[in-house]
Amino acid sequence: MSGALIFAACSSEPDLEEAASTITEESLMEHILFLSDDELQGRAPGTEGEQMTVDYLIEQFTEIGLEPGMPDGSFVQMVPVISQQTAPGSVMRIHRNGRTLHSFDHYTEMMAWPAAGQEEVNIRDAELVYVGYGIIAPEEDWDDYKGMDVSGKILVFKNSDPYTHPDRFAGDTRLYYGRWSYKYEIAEELGALGAIIIHTIPTAGYGWNVVADGWSRERFALEDEMQAESDTELNAWLTQWSSNAIFESAGLDLQEMLDMAESPDFEPVKLEGLRLDIDLEATYDSLELMNVLALLPASSDEYVVFSAHHDHLGVGNPVEGDSVFNGALDNASGTSAIIELARSYKSIQSDLKRNVMFAAVGGEESGLLGSRYLAFNSPVPVGKISANINIDGFQIFGKTEDMIIVGKGRTSMDDIMIQEAERVGRTILPDQQPHQGFYYRSDHFSFARVGIPALYPNAGVTYIDKPDDFYEETVLPHLSRIYHTVHDKVDENWDLVGAVEDMRLVFNVGYRVINAPEMMTWTPGDEFEAARLRAIQELE
Repeated sequence: MSGALIFAACSSEPDLEEAASTITEESLMEHILFLSDDELQGRAPGTEGEQMTVDYLIEQFTEIGLEPGMPDGSFVQMVPVISQQTAPGSVMRIHRNGRTLHSFDHYTEMMAWPAAGQEEVNIRDAELVYVGYGIIAPEEDWDDYKGMDVSGKILVFKNSDPYTHPDRFAGDTRLYYGRWSYKYEIAEELGALGAIIIHTIPTAGYGWNVVADGWSRERFALEDEMQAESDTELNAWLTQWSSNAIFESAGLDLQEMLDMAESPDFEPVKLEGLRLDIDLEATYDSLELMNVLALLPASSDEYVVFSAHHDHLGVGNPVEGDSVFNGALDNASGTSAIIELARSYKSIQSDLKRNVMFAAVGGEESGLLGSRYLAFNSPVPVGKISANINIDGFQIFGKTEDMIIVGKGRTSMDDIMIQEAERVGRTILPDQQPHQGFYYRSDHFSFARVGIPALYPNAGVTYIDKPDDFYEETVLPHLSRIYHTVHDKVDENWDLVGAVEDMRLVFNVGYRVINAPEMMTWTPGDEFEAARLRAIQELE
């Protein structure tokens, strides 16, 4: 090897370290403080707070020197949505032979809304059928309906998916079948009149307050989805207490019914003699939420996309006088990270093989709307996108020995991240809460659905210079307390030294993904591999 080549080989690593060194506690915190300030009013879609967020992002990407990511020369992709606001005060009545047995109040005992854009829902004497998990999965040899015609019926679901079968549904890892959205989708597909999900903390992964706060506020859906014709009129959640009362009235034990759902031999159970009445009213409005797309161009026609959602929940019911859902961790932090990653990559732009797109998407809290629209309306061919790396929250409690890949084992990026972690003396773990189904709960899922290999790195759990039980006794309770509440804001306990290490590691992983000889791939047999092959074939 010549002296010039030796110098070039040895100098590339220091250049990477220098580029990554621009990611600092101060640089990350600066964006987080702005984006989570009360002035932005929780960054809800279609609000002045969203516009202020978008303006800030454009300003930052322009200052860095990125180009607009839309073909028309704009940084903004407009996402047409329909907003739905269901009137409070509705009551769900359960009766037998005309006699009311239970009246469940909106917000405290149940949440309900029109399923498909109806302005009024007036359901009378609807039959209730418990369908267990309500899953149809031929590849798992699983069908909870056993041929039952459910048209005109209200389906009652256990949330999550079967977890006691090591050889089915990935064991205790929650798949998309376990998501609440699947329950509503399958009810509509089968022509049911409505769908009710039983809430329990173990099957949902969060408390009733998350359900009540999330579904009591203005909801959003992509315009074409909200306007689609449907026989389904009702979507709802019931508290565990309310669910127990209904099952008792049908002569059934709720826990026994929940346990029965674990069997592939489960058959639908009619809640004999019980009927449901409910009246709902909703108003609708058309609006556009915004994705911000910025491009760091290269000579290739292939792309790598970094994503983070810029929205949060806006303003809600006051808690001790505070009504702003600031969303500092979720996801001002991730948005800050992609700004700083963009700055780092810009400093080595000439070394990048593939184009890099930075997508700050809207409407994640409303059902991954911005990323879903982007994935299906990509300004570049989906088959030319090598990978997505998604940041949704990061480490705020200090340094860890490890990081997590949610969905570890699904893509060729995992080996790259494992190697880069080992290089700096760290380890990579799988998701520590697989039953929560986190792989289907953030924006990388939208990219995965169209076949783009997606990496979702998360904060580690083995803390340095902290008690052995720090994760279980301090981190998890804190995250549970702030998740989707007014408490998600920067406080004196934040320590971003670990976030800096994590994001520098992600920078190095991204660099290798951007410059890899071949595009990233799914592990053979993965559920999204077929979509990848279709996307590539469409280029031919």
